[in-house]
Amino acid sequence: MDYASYQTDLITLLSIQTSTDNNFQALLPAGIEYAEGRIYRETDLLATRVSTAGSAVSSGVRTFNLSTASGVFLVVESISLISSAGASAATGTRNPVVPTSRDFIDMTYPSATSSNCGLPEFFAMSNNTTVIFGPAPDAPYIAEVTGTQQPTPLSASNSSTILTQMLPDVFLAASMVFWSGFQQNFGAQGDNPQMAQSWEQQYQTLFKSADLQELRKRYMGSAWTAYKTASPDATPPRA
Repeated sequence: MDYASYQTDLITLLSIQTSTDNNFQALLPAGIEYAEGRIYRETDLLATRVSTAGSAVSSGVRTFNLSTASGVFLVVESISLISSAGASAATGTRNPVVPTSRDFIDMTYPSATSSNCGLPEFFAMSNNTTVIFGPAPDAPYIAEVTGTQQPTPLSASNSSTILTQMLPDVFLAASMVFWSGFQQNFGAQGDNPQMAQSWEQQYQTLFKSADLQELRKRYMGSAWTAYKTASPDATPPRA
């Protein structure tokens, strides 16, 4: 699926006469935003995971602003500081920093004076773009941040996304939940009050299988493997 075929599918399912319908075109970005936002929030797609390692922490400063060069992090999964100071991610040694709460860091590392600085062992999210370290860094280590970011939305200038390529059925079903409102089919007074509920059920069914596949990609499937289930006929049984 791409941007053009996505519009064609919507027009067919909604029985709209033409793609130049002003109301349809006006709401199209909102429909895409609804479907993409919902899917990205409800599952951890491996394809949305990125790593950045271009910025260094500041010596004696416990706060660190996450890089936005490739986008804004929705979820920060891990942070590693590269030693020794000044070394790149390709040449240095990764030192994973353990996530914790801001309260713990404030209590355990209340001061950022030079005598209390060191290689950070913990980090906490201060807000959606800033983290704090404990202890405060004693040198300008490069920070390698791994997490998920929302890709560029589908549009005329961005005709294909990971959702249209990997999960076109889920994306279309989520879109149709939104477009049921366009046709005023959310309530008992609508021409087809079951339309929204039917597409919601279809979305939930498709989403469940897509989410299971993503868990398998992360080796978080049955028994922490890449498999859906362990075969009951396997001998000996998988541990």
